[in-house]
Amino acid sequence: MQATISPTATSNKHPTGLYVLFFTEMWERFSYYGMRAILLLFLIDNVRGGMGLSEAEGAAIYGLYTASAYLLSLPGGWIADNIWGQRKSIWYGGIVIMLGHILLAIPGSSGLFYLGLATVALGTGLLKPNISSIVGELYPEGGARRDAAFSIFYMGINMGSFLGITIVGYLGQKVGWHYGFGAAAVGMFLGLIVFRFFGQKYLSQYGNVPTKAEVSTEKSGPNRSLFFLIGLAAILIILQFTGVLDLTTAQGLAKGAGVIITLTAVGYFLFILLAGGLTLVEKKRVGVLFVFFLASAIFWAGFEQQGSSLQIFADRYTDLNFFGWDMPSSWFQNFNPAFILIFSPVLASLWIFLGNRNQNPAPHLKFAVALLLLGLGYLVMVFASKIALTGQLTTPVFLTFTYLFHTLGELCLSPVGLSSFTKLAPKQYLSQLMGIWFVGTSLGNLIAGLFAGGFDEENVRQMPDMFMSIVYFSFGFALLILLFSRPLKNWLGGVK
Repeated sequence: MQATISPTATSNKHPTGLYVLFFTEMWERFSYYGMRAILLLFLIDNVRGGMGLSEAEGAAIYGLYTASAYLLSLPGGWIADNIWGQRKSIWYGGIVIMLGHILLAIPGSSGLFYLGLATVALGTGLLKPNISSIVGELYPEGGARRDAAFSIFYMGINMGSFLGITIVGYLGQKVGWHYGFGAAAVGMFLGLIVFRFFGQKYLSQYGNVPTKAEVSTEKSGPNRSLFFLIGLAAILIILQFTGVLDLTTAQGLAKGAGVIITLTAVGYFLFILLAGGLTLVEKKRVGVLFVFFLASAIFWAGFEQQGSSLQIFADRYTDLNFFGWDMPSSWFQNFNPAFILIFSPVLASLWIFLGNRNQNPAPHLKFAVALLLLGLGYLVMVFASKIALTGQLTTPVFLTFTYLFHTLGELCLSPVGLSSFTKLAPKQYLSQLMGIWFVGTSLGNLIAGLFAGGFDEENVRQMPDMFMSIVYFSFGFALLILLFSRPLKNWLGGVK
């Protein structure tokens, strides 16, 4: 593409800045998904120098980490909106991510390892919502062209994922865990180079100035935040002393984090609806975003099992032998980015084709289809788990079709959700609401980690029922969206 193409052009061509963000995000996702592919395996490994934790402990820590990486998108969005702007937030976030992976690559105590995880999560929170926000700003005209841009951007995410899982997964499982973690640091370094040297030229002034959202001029504003934090702490203390949670264990902390994430998201939506100074039209659109938030949390709770329960299923119950060579079990996670790369341009073209004919499905309908496809994928796993109960290793075909259904669902939900949040969010809350979108992913990741904790050898016979529970939830919420399709369409106010 030519650098002279205007970001606001109405043609089907895309500004060069999109591809700067494409490659920056590609290398960041290389580091994130590559490391994530081996994280749970490292935590529960007691043979090759892993941490030797139980499945329940390891899965809870895995869930806490992946949830934190997305939950921190909320303060990351606030920092961009109010202090640094999006460009600086991306740059500093990338540096912090790289430093975190370097810490993970150093063999040492468990404390050093957890410090590395926390550092990566902090950096991801700064980078992740803000790079997506700039993509949206390149397309102020909205419409199917913006949806297509996010689909292209999503290809970058999955190219990075594919390369990361392949390289980091192989190094981690076949050479040494810390070699894999080190490769993730190299990936983030390459992303920083792309962003630094090409961003200045092709991103113009996008993301340089914070919007400085002014949600309230009342002096009591800070008091509201303080009271909210005190309320969260009080709820956790009550749950601890009543025995509902045990915050001294990894599982208890993960469940406590789930309470915090849920209350924070609901509280934030209520705050901007009631005290955010929004017009009636803006309030209706934020209401739609809340529905999308709930749908995304349910979707990611099932989808993100690929790094937890589906990873354990691949490692223990799937035939990994290919012509005498045992494939790294983490490579099964590559089905998802591979299918993304195959089908993403197809769906991007489809949205433009339908949009040019005024037949592009409304975003909420795409969300419903995504949830239905998620449920179909887990129906496949119900059959696979019943075979595993007989003591036989299952064919890779089951996981292949599960990932295919999940990937098609992801393409109906994730790029469309990213685009919808940039279109529907009030301007002064853009990065913060992009953070909320990733908070939905955070909650889903946390649930995915806790769910995988039940995959120990004593609970093998529960696998079919565990997978079936995801089918019920995904099908059920999809049906609710379809039942309320008309009011949701009205609340969108003509935004496509």
